[in-house]
Amino acid sequence: MNNPVQAPLETPKHWRLTITYWIIFICIGMMGGILGPALPFLAEQSHSSMSQIALLFTARAMGNIIGSLVSGQLFDRYDGHKILLLMGVAAILGMLITPSLMSLGLLCIFVFILGYSEVSLNAGCNLMMIWAHKERAPPFISALHFCYGLGAMIIPLILIMMLALFDTIHAAFWLVSIALTAIMLFLLKQPTPDNPERQARDTPSAPYDKAVFGGLLLLFSLYVGMEMTFAGWIATYATLRGIEAADAAILVSIFWLSLSAGRLIAIPLLRPHLFTYLLCGCFALAVSMMLLMYFNRASLHLITLLFGLSMSAIFPTLFSLGSYIIKLNGKRTGFIFMAVGTGAMIVPYVAGVLLDHMGETSLPLLILVVLGLMIANLSFLLIRQKRTRNA
Repeated sequence: MNNPVQAPLETPKHWRLTITYWIIFICIGMMGGILGPALPFLAEQSHSSMSQIALLFTARAMGNIIGSLVSGQLFDRYDGHKILLLMGVAAILGMLITPSLMSLGLLCIFVFILGYSEVSLNAGCNLMMIWAHKERAPPFISALHFCYGLGAMIIPLILIMMLALFDTIHAAFWLVSIALTAIMLFLLKQPTPDNPERQARDTPSAPYDKAVFGGLLLLFSLYVGMEMTFAGWIATYATLRGIEAADAAILVSIFWLSLSAGRLIAIPLLRPHLFTYLLCGCFALAVSMMLLMYFNRASLHLITLLFGLSMSAIFPTLFSLGSYIIKLNGKRTGFIFMAVGTGAMIVPYVAGVLLDHMGETSLPLLILVVLGLMIANLSFLLIRQKRTRNA
């Protein structure tokens, strides 16, 4: 791939927009990361068992899937910042009300709303970043996803601090809603980046290879499913291996810390001519770590650290690759996040079934299978794209 000529970044307008999207993503990360640590408290106040309160994950995933499809259409038709503001208001209300609910049914409804608004803000900020920076977008998108990891990392600490100060989880939810309110008020004053499709409304949409787009969707689905599976089950895997629960829980923090740090490191590497090399390097490191994990040939802490690093650049690179080879609009971005939500539901569920029936060795085996499917799919995508370009 040739590196396109990059236009100079217009400041301060673009930097104001960029920083605004970054802060929104920190808030999205906190929204996504608060449910897990808050689950025992929500279960207690709603008098629900752990199996019952787990329905909240399904409710959020359904909100993610439906929200990605609907919001994608909205971003194509209407002013992007107005849609972000609408979803921001929904998220603020959800974060204010959810911790006070005593009914499992109401909790499911409001967590569904949070999932809907979360994925809409996620898809919208990714799309706005592409519209704002065009061919310069990839490093900014990587920083965007670093901000998500940062939010997901700090929210458990905020929750612990709020519990120590106020003996309730309400304050942590309300703090996120205050942060969202502040950044939405700032967004209100910012102009929406130009939608290139709206500018060329009278011009027929550029054709794109549906098979390549389908391959991209599968890659996103498999990647997020793998990421959520490792993050969700690594502590259980460790305890099955005989590691104490406290040490096993640390592995989750190591994974997210490594994932976030890797996205920061990857920012200068996200250039179109490096996309393929970056993905190949990530896959090679990930496969190596899973083989070491399966054969129990290295410290699980080291494996988790390096596996998180291998995962870090895949999502922003895939999103940047998608925007480079296929013109992403709101509808197509919505399909991407629908695939993300589907993968996040299916792969962790399969992992749970396999762990229950086959034991701990099934986790690295499942991830190796997913990695194999991703490598095969990426190879197909790149070969087909090359043939299309040479035709």
